Amino acid sequence: MLNKVPEVTAIFWGIKILSTTVGETGADYLAVHVGLGAGPTAICMTALLAAALLLQLSRRAYVPWIYWLTVVLVSIVGTQLTDLLTDKLEVSLYASTAAFACALAATFAVWYGSERTLSIHTIVTTRRELFYWTAILFTFALGTAAGDLATEAIGLGFQLGVVAFGALIAAMATAYYLGADPVLTFWLAYILTRPLGASLGDLLSQSRDYGGMGLGTIQTSVAFLTVIVGLVAWLTFEGDGARRTDPAQ
Repeated sequence: MLNKVPEVTAIFWGIKILSTTVGETGADYLAVHVGLGAGPTAICMTALLAAALLLQLSRRAYVPWIYWLTVVLVSIVGTQLTDLLTDKLEVSLYASTAAFACALAATFAVWYGSERTLSIHTIVTTRRELFYWTAILFTFALGTAAGDLATEAIGLGFQLGVVAFGALIAAMATAYYLGADPVLTFWLAYILTRPLGASLGDLLSQSRDYGGMGLGTIQTSVAFLTVIVGLVAWLTFEGDGARRTDPAQ
């Protein structure tokens, strides 16, 4: 197979942050405003994710719209997974953050032990892709738990959450350009985009009484989804949609 993961560019990070915001606001909209509840929402979104993942795995090369659809659905399912533990099973955010961190570390350990690399630039076998998507799911779940821990349990708030997580991502970018390990900085930044996107989504959608801007989950989700669709369409027809033939990319 050709590499199944897109190039890591500014557009990649932009869509990733937007997708995490949609995961936060979309999950809230379905569970609360539509009235499905956390359990049925998780079941429906997991079924959709399974279908999207099967479609993604069936392709021999990176297809932008399939890849990013899968990412958005992983974001929603990862959010629901954390919310179920917190709201239904009353697992503390400290415990869930630690549990997901351990699960992600175990995924990376098995992945590296099997493939001798954690690079996203050589996702050229089905086994590597399965490791990749398992890690992606746990990054979303961990990012959700850590973000909620920081903004709610610790009391950082949405505005400071956006600033704090944005600053941490900037620090990862700086470390990368100064010569830090690219695989480590990528995955740390990938984890941090989840709480950044969630904080941004809550800041925009939540009512002013809770420290938000009061735009609502519908408007926020639609606006961000529109931008995602536009960027993915641009990638498909103008840039990264072309199949790459250099396995070193």
